[in-house]
Amino acid sequence: MSTTTARTPRGRQFFANPGPTNIPDSILKAVAHVSIDFNDPAFLTVYDGVVAGLKRILKTQHDIFLYTGSGHAAWEAALVNLFCAGDALLVIETGHFSESWGKMAQDFGLEVRTLAADWHRGADFAALRAMLAADTGHAIKAVCAVQNETATGMELPLIEVRAALAATGHPAMLLVDTISSLGSLEFRMDDWGVDVAVGGSQKGLMLPTGLSFTGVSPKAMAAHAASTLPKSYLKWSNMLGRRHKSFIGTVPTSLFYGLQESIRLLEEEGLDQVFARHARLAEAVRRCVRHWSGNNGPQLFCQAPDRYSNSVTAVQMPEGHDAEAVRRIALQRFNVSLGGGLNRLGGKVFRIGHLGDLNEPMILGTLATVEASFRVAGVPHAPGGVNAAIEYLAEAARAA
Repeated sequence: MSTTTARTPRGRQFFANPGPTNIPDSILKAVAHVSIDFNDPAFLTVYDGVVAGLKRILKTQHDIFLYTGSGHAAWEAALVNLFCAGDALLVIETGHFSESWGKMAQDFGLEVRTLAADWHRGADFAALRAMLAADTGHAIKAVCAVQNETATGMELPLIEVRAALAATGHPAMLLVDTISSLGSLEFRMDDWGVDVAVGGSQKGLMLPTGLSFTGVSPKAMAAHAASTLPKSYLKWSNMLGRRHKSFIGTVPTSLFYGLQESIRLLEEEGLDQVFARHARLAEAVRRCVRHWSGNNGPQLFCQAPDRYSNSVTAVQMPEGHDAEAVRRIALQRFNVSLGGGLNRLGGKVFRIGHLGDLNEPMILGTLATVEASFRVAGVPHAPGGVNAAIEYLAEAARAA
């Protein structure tokens, strides 16, 4: 029998993808709300409470605009609402998603300058300061940064980005993609001087895909007033005239009941505790992978310990072994869904998502299944990686 023969699955699938993520039962039930007029006072109370809750999670007092669409819609909203054709942006290279945001900007006729970076190690902030200092005419209107790059399993320290802008006295706006970091990693929009924060529903917020948003500073709103790129459905000034101050058209009411429950769950656990849980689970995964790396086995793709992502780990396969084969075995034989390699990393890495509604047993089950998949696929590795994760988690539990 083929090692990848599909079987009728039993039990619940272990979903270890970095997005979309697991949806808690209480959020699924909340989303299954009956239809309601989006101008009904009962819904408006929910809407206003959700916007206030999003502001608490973003750590901002600024405006929030929401859209029916994935995070890509919020990317586009940030671009078309701020710039004019020919404006220059500086994109900090982090991986597939920074490249994609830059490509979108080019599609709108914007000039994209890239701070090139080694995908294994991340951006050099001295090089960032040098690029900003060299722009004496301040042609660069904004710096675009992806806080957490799911393709490479790497976090970009936003404080360092803001510090580079401050050190050079550069007036560029700071635009940040928080799609795979918000609700999982610390983010402080106002304290860190972020002018536009882009977010989506399907990752740390634990919702179905389909709702995205931008937090917008007064500086960004001033830029919006002068922007000339075409826009209508995503136009912030059009949205300000609406009762909801978002959505040109029908509001996706069901997702707001889900987001209301998501915010409740996050705040019930406490954001600091949420971040600590993500850090703990991420370190367990990394210890397991580091153990596997013996015997010329798979390795952590990110090679900069100070940049490790606490929401996703990218695992690089040994030369000559296919990450997609491991993913197929994990899914078809063991009913575990892993993330695939993106862009130039296709077939070279697989990704373990450890964000959102997740706990220790779920992580340990995923890691055990990955190790079993290695054995089926004949991937060299040092056996016992799961024990390294268990030892770390047990130690963390004793210390709690």
